[in-house]
Amino acid sequence: MEQMPDEALSEVAAYFQVLSEPTRLKILNLLRSGERNVGELAQLCGFSAANISRHLALMSKSGLVVRESRGTSVYYRMADESIYALCDLVCGNIARQLQRSAASRAVFTGTPG
Repeated sequence: MEQMPDEALSEVAAYFQVLSEPTRLKILNLLRSGERNVGELAQLCGFSAANISRHLALMSKSGLVVRESRGTSVYYRMADESIYALCDLVCGNIARQLQRSAASRAVFTGTPG
């Protein structure tokens, strides 16, 4: 990110903003196993198709997912699977932070971490 112009940094921030919503992360995780249509995603997420469609529209606009119409259904898949490496890196970092926090609490409370 060194020496990136402000406009480019704004684009990067917008990309991360799309990833900042738990429902969209759940959708990304579901698409990890392959493409799905809105109805499938809505059922698996426990939200309405309209809600999932709004999230997918934003994800499509940002370039995270690709949509393909087939008859009366629209299927979505990841545009770039490298997003999973980023998500796994962040999740691993958060898991390590939580483990350190639990271990620190255990030292002070005398309970197993």
